[in-house]
Order: sequence, then structure tokens, then C-alpha cells
Amino acid sequence: MSVGATAPAIGIVGIPDGWSTQRLTEAVERRCGACTLVDCRHMTLDLARGELVHDGHNLARLDAIIVKKIGRDYRPELFDRLEMLHFLERRSVRVFSKPASMMRLLDRLSCTVTLRAAEIPMPDTVITEDIGVACDVVRRFGRAVFKPLYTSKARGMMVIEDNRDTRDRITAFRDDGNSVLYIQQMVAMPDVDLGVVFLGGEYLATYARASRKLNENPHEHTKTRYWAREPSPEIIELARRAQAPFDLDFTCVDVVETDNGPLVFEVSAFGGFRGLQEANGIDAAARYVDYVLGRIAS
Repeated sequence: MSVGATAPAIGIVGIPDGWSTQRLTEAVERRCGACTLVDCRHMTLDLARGELVHDGHNLARLDAIIVKKIGRDYRPELFDRLEMLHFLERRSVRVFSKPASMMRLLDRLSCTVTLRAAEIPMPDTVITEDIGVACDVVRRFGRAVFKPLYTSKARGMMVIEDNRDTRDRITAFRDDGNSVLYIQQMVAMPDVDLGVVFLGGEYLATYARASRKLNENPHEHTKTRYWAREPSPEIIELARRAQAPFDLDFTCVDVVETDNGPLVFEVSAFGGFRGLQEANGIDAAARYVDYVLGRIAS
């Protein structure tokens, strides 16, 4: 699309210094001449005036908003930010992906329930608030991964084995802010897992990455390496079925190949761009912007 007075006004919701947010902002500027970068921390919803304002600008004047990131970490407050964007959507501003779709993926439990209802294979999972039940589950599984409901990239997860310290470790996990215990059986994993990416529900590409190590320190981060991978048609179809119930415009499905067949770990509401760039040489930001411009022009 050529730059000019008729170019649509596009906003990006993201982290100002985030790598993917910057790539997306640059892609919009190349095609539209300008881009409004929205930091959710500075949004104000004035219901009396019917306005969602960011740094003095009424966001209802935009033609569309692309949501790249609504916070550095997953936490319940992000639901409130999505509700504000949902209000904007009701004022006829196109939001990609729809806030209602993203809400179903902020909470790990909501994502899991949706996937299992669609009969997507996942590791065996139990959810409880009862520590005694949790101990029984660990005994049954042998090794289990306890996962916070609001987290990403393995932050805050804890591997607990069946031994005399089991109850104490579960109690420590609960007391660290995890009143609902999400327990998943530890499965034998290969050295890599797969990110299967979809744009507008259509398969885009797949990258492999070194499997993320589970650790007990939520502030410990490791650099991820990516490389290209062409999965089997069966894995692509499995990932397609996994993302379909969420109706997302851009997403990545995390798949791991095990001895018992492929399993889905999660579907991302804010699929990253870096893996596609480094592994496949695909400018996901440019592809996404082209997709959005095509949708709002139709």
C-alpha cells in the first residue's frame, strides 16, 4: 500500500522496547507512513465520554489495532486491559486478534480445558486446590510439573517428584501465589519442541527450538535458539485443530514429539516473531500487517 493521506491509521499495542513490537511498528510505518504505539499502562477508559484514550489520543479514531503484547508477564490484570480493548472494538475499531479470543488464552486452565474439549492430545493434567489430592497425583504420575495459571516460557514452574519432600514442595508452590494447583505429568521430551505458526488460520511455517528447561526461579531466563523444521502433515493438522477453537489472527502452537505421538502444550495468544525470522527467514511482522490491511480493506 502506498503512503498517502488515505492510508489507514493503525495502532500497535505492545511493549515499547520489545523486539517484536518494534518490528511490527516499523512494518506499519513502511506501509502506512505512521503508526500509533500503545502502551497499555497509559490507556484510560472514560466510560462517561465513551473514549479509550492513550497519551491524550482517542484510539477510536484508528482504523485498526494489532495487539502484540499487553504486558511483560502473564497475570490476571491483563484481562482488564483486554476488556478495555473490547470496548474499543465495540466502537467499530478492528482489533487483531479479537480481545475475546485472547482472553481464553491468558489463563492456562482455560486454554487446557478448550484443547481437551476439542480432543487435542496433551500430557495428563489434574487441577485441584487440595494438597492431599495433589500429593496423590504426584504419586500416580511419579514426576509432575506444577505450573502457574498465568505464566509463559516455563517461568515459575516446578518439577516435583514422589518422595518424602513432596508435600512440603507442593505447599511452597501454593504459598508462592498458586492457590489453584495445575499439575501435569512429566513426559519424556526430545531436545527440541516445535512452534507451528498460523496466520488467519492458515499454516505459515514451523520452527524448532531447544526445549525450555523448567526451573524454580521465575526470574531466570535462557536464550532460545531456533532453526527451521518441516513437520509431518499429521503434526501440522494437529496444530491446526488446536488453534482453530480460539479464532486468532496470529498464533503459535507449541508441539512436542514423544514416543507416544505428538502432544500439544499450549496455544499462544501473542505468538512471537523472532523464531520465524531467525529460523525461516520470514518477516512475520510484514506478513501480519499485510494480512490486517487486506482485512480492513475488504
